[in-house]
Amino acid sequence: METTFIDTGLFTFVILPLLIFTARIMDVTIGTLRIVFISKGHKVIAPLLGFFEVLIWIFAIGKIMQNLENVACYFAYAGGFAMGNYVGLRLEEKLAIGFEVVRIITKKGAYKLIDALHTEGFGTTTVEAKGKSGIVHLVFMIIKRSNIKNIVSIINQHNPNAFYTIEDARTVHSGIFPMQVKKTTQYRRWRRGK
Repeated sequence: METTFIDTGLFTFVILPLLIFTARIMDVTIGTLRIVFISKGHKVIAPLLGFFEVLIWIFAIGKIMQNLENVACYFAYAGGFAMGNYVGLRLEEKLAIGFEVVRIITKKGAYKLIDALHTEGFGTTTVEAKGKSGIVHLVFMIIKRSNIKNIVSIINQHNPNAFYTIEDARTVHSGIFPMQVKKTTQYRRWRRGK
């Protein structure tokens, strides 16, 4: 009786687990991105990604069900799931989709920091407030996620003791972002008044 390649040990214990591992990486990566797009309100991309996610998952789980006696497939399935989470998060980080809200609280005057942010083209809204240790400045910004490292670098350079938080903004309407305006007229008027 002639054996086919599918019946060999190479296919059963190496190729098949690799296929399952790869399929799981793909479907979990797509699933991670789908969740990000859902949280950002993308109503077309998220369902499309969901379709391909489930299609690939059906392939992977089907192969597991056909080879229930093959323990290597179980490890490949679990390993692919873990690696898919990692790849999905890394990919999402690289894509840097969406906007962030940045809140900066400075104990001393924030003028140099605000000047540096404006020089880089970022819009800010500033409020003077009273904190536990006295007068503070609150600086609010909406930025593109791709600008986070740049913003943190500017904060650390011009006001390293500032307290800041960064969180997701689901929807943004209007605003001042780099490459649009270098310095606004309103900001110049605000600076003259200080």
